[in-house]
Amino acid sequence: MAIPSPTDQIAERVDRLLLRHAELQRTNALLTDQVAALTQERDSLKSRLSAARARVDALLERLPAAAPAAVTKEAE
Repeated sequence: MAIPSPTDQIAERVDRLLLRHAELQRTNALLTDQVAALTQERDSLKSRLSAARARVDALLERLPAAAPAAVTKEAE
């Protein structure tokens, strides 16, 4: 088996680097898509949480204020 020339070695390394670069670009594109989807999901959940908080606050405001005298009478 003949020893490859330095030019052949460099060409082989360049080919491997090009393949690795293409793999990394595909991985990066997938991760970018995943980040976008998760960001959208997070924003949706934050919006739903805000709406739920507003509904709870509205319900709390509708509750009658507890009279301290009524609480004392129940304790007796």
